[in-house]
Amino acid sequence: MVKRIFDLCVARNGPMRTAKTLKADKVLITRAHYAKQKGKTLPDNPYSWNESTIVAVLERMDYCGHTVNFKSYSKSHKLKKRIPTTKEQQAIFRNTHEAIVEEAVFERVQELRANKRRPTKAERQGMFSGLVFCADCGSKLHFATCKSFDGSQDNYRCARYKSNTGDCTAHFIREEVLRKIVLNRIFAVTAMFYEDITAFMELIQKQRFDEAEKDMKRKLREAGQARKRIAELDRIFKRIYEDDINGTISHERFLKLSAEYEAEQKEANKQEKTA
Repeated sequence: MVKRIFDLCVARNGPMRTAKTLKADKVLITRAHYAKQKGKTLPDNPYSWNESTIVAVLERMDYCGHTVNFKSYSKSHKLKKRIPTTKEQQAIFRNTHEAIVEEAVFERVQELRANKRRPTKAERQGMFSGLVFCADCGSKLHFATCKSFDGSQDNYRCARYKSNTGDCTAHFIREEVLRKIVLNRIFAVTAMFYEDITAFMELIQKQRFDEAEKDMKRKLREAGQARKRIAELDRIFKRIYEDDINGTISHERFLKLSAEYEAEQKEANKQEKTA
């Protein structure tokens, strides 16, 4: 079942279409599957797959044979609410169990999900869908078309505009114009390569320098986040130690919490040093 969901995604089926396919083929949902295994009564609508369940499966790295820890944390042991962590804060222990999905397939699915293209009512997809972003707010530009268009009016508009209800302006660019810009850029770069190889290499080196600078800023930001979390964990240690002394929590509970927070702090220290 899990492998089939990943295969459907690789075949360019979105979560909604995948859910409809599984439902049409009468594939049992997870809860119904376990109920059948244990000989219990199946739940109502045992084939009612939904989009959120499919997304959760596609994002679960555990299916590659790895164990992912520290997916969430609580600001206080007194609060039940768990707050999701970022991928940088999580700890991945590789090859801890048998894999259901090959890691190459998992990475391909994440790539497709990051650049997903939603089908339109006109049954056309934009050539640059998922690849162009708003120059003002940084959001993706959504492909807009309709059946009455002949293709010359297909355009991309800011996702945060939302018919004047968002926080960005209504600017857009026609796909025809964007295609010409990209082609002209390709021709210009190609011509530069053949006409002046020195200038071309200087341009490439500048781009690499800019990318390296961005990567350095990202690492500094991650290191700052790790330091902030380490300081926060120090405060949490102090609180639970005081609660242990005062008898607010049992000593067994203190030992369990301190072990969890200590492991998280160790991972945060490691992230700070590698960032």
